[in-house]
This record gives sequence, C-alpha cells and structure tokens, in this order.
Amino acid sequence: MTTPPFPPVADADLDVLREQLGRPARGVVGIAARCVCGNPTVVATAPRLPDGTPFPTFYYLTHPAATAAMSALEADHVMRELNEELAEDEDLRVRYRAAHEAYLRDRAHFGDVPEIEGISAGGMPTRVKCLHAVAGHALAAGPGVNPIGDRALELASWSPERCVCATPGPNLGRVA
Repeated sequence: MTTPPFPPVADADLDVLREQLGRPARGVVGIAARCVCGNPTVVATAPRLPDGTPFPTFYYLTHPAATAAMSALEADHVMRELNEELAEDEDLRVRYRAAHEAYLRDRAHFGDVPEIEGISAGGMPTRVKCLHAVAGHALAAGPGVNPIGDRALELASWSPERCVCATPGPNLGRVA
C-alpha cells in the first residue's frame, strides 16, 4: 500500500508523464503507482497547483492504456451500474465513504486548501462520477481501500499486472 509522502520524483518520471499526458504534468508530488515496467501509472498532485489553483484530484491516472480502459467502461455505462450498486448496498456505501476519508487523509499530507475541504474525487463519497479518479485511487492505495475503484479495475480491459507501455520503463523484466 502506497501512502504519502512519496520519494522525490525523478526527471525521467516527469519525461514519461509529459509523454503520457501530451503536456507537462503540474504540481507533481509523487508517483503513487507504477506499471510493472516502472513507468508512472498514477501521479500524486499537490492540492494547490503552482499557479494557485485548488486541485482536488490528488491521485491522477496517467497511464494511456489505463485511462482508455476507464473511458471505455464509462462509455459502456458502467458508472450507472456502480451507482445502482452503491444505492442498494449499505456495506458498499460505508466502504466507499471510508475510501473518501482515506483519500482526504492522503492529500492532507501536502497541505490544507480551504476551497476543496471535504472534496475528494470521482464523486466520492456518495456517487460514482469518474472511474479514472477512483481507479487511480485504488491503484495508489492498493486493493481493498476503494471498492468502486477495485471493481472498475476488475472490469477493465487493462491490467496493472502486465505492461503495455509504448516505451517500457526501467524495471521491465526485473523482479521486485
């Protein structure tokens, strides 16, 4: 399970993020999850960007194949199904609220931003609004922390267990 604070971000990671996003990454405070090859999959972003803008999405999914898989699920209306499950299952609601609280605690390591106080990402804690955000949280926090993110990852065509990077990272073939 990855929890803040993170090791310093390497220039090589910033280069990969620029390639993944098609622009420079803003406010990076850490790499919260990596592909099995070592490339960034989820970036941790400061709650206030360098230009002063509040930014509630602490865990930001960057891996192109992962983001495409979440977009495909959203296009297939999986969020509607997950929202229905959330409405019907009290235990799921309790665990999703706990995920929201964990997200806020992780982000709090990097500052208090009154404009986004109590706001996490992805619709937490009451609805499913963005699978990219909840999957990013699930990848960063590890299995069992964000039940909706875990479910999205189970349904996705992409898997964090195999590399599909255009340019494999430095750890491809290495055993951790």
